[in-house]
Amino acid sequence: MTTRSNELNQPFETNYDWVEGFKKSLPVAMGYLPAGIAFGVLAQVAGIPIWAVMMLSIVLYAGAAQYACLPMLSAGLPIGNIATNIAAINLRHVFYGMPLLNYLPKQKLAKAYCLFALTDETFSVITSLPNESKQALMLPISLFNQSWWVLASLVGVIIGGALSDLVPHLDFALVCLFAILAYEQFQSIKRYFPIVIAVVSLAIASLFTSNWLLLVAITICMVMILVRGIWTQHNVTGGTHEQ
Repeated sequence: MTTRSNELNQPFETNYDWVEGFKKSLPVAMGYLPAGIAFGVLAQVAGIPIWAVMMLSIVLYAGAAQYACLPMLSAGLPIGNIATNIAAINLRHVFYGMPLLNYLPKQKLAKAYCLFALTDETFSVITSLPNESKQALMLPISLFNQSWWVLASLVGVIIGGALSDLVPHLDFALVCLFAILAYEQFQSIKRYFPIVIAVVSLAIASLFTSNWLLLVAITICMVMILVRGIWTQHNVTGGTHEQ
């Protein structure tokens, strides 16, 4: 009876560290604020209504995909075409949750939200944390990161096109943020294999296409990761049998 009671209470035992989560979200905020403002500005210039801009930041919440949405929405493309393109851009997110499954919150709603909000930046921050603090920080970091993005989008769409003329190329802040977080993550885990895979995949993809460069590069990355995983597993299994 006691065991069953403990199992029922387990989903409510996670203690979230909101203060530390806020602190960990600040480096992401430094990139999200200008990038989100740029998105809001570009959306306003493209004629997207403010409610639609906010829905994109709340429901879609994917920086690169949101930027890609703007010309498609402005051109009036069918929703099926838009959804297909967004799915291709966000295909990499499918793999983000795998190494973090053991650190997701126990509550179903919190777990679902963390999987939804697992952007490139959030993944980078969480994977650089010590294992013992990941579960307590995953929800706070995810929530604060999206809050920065939503706030920045709102500011951008309110400011409008004036800022676009004053400070051009604001959207490049997102690229800078990717570079900074990738460097910090490398400093934390010191693994060269992901960098080698990314560079090789991009080089191979660039030989075949320019219009679908990201999708092809991601596909090559996935194939290489799977091959490496199978090869590693085969070696481990072979070593076990030999013993």
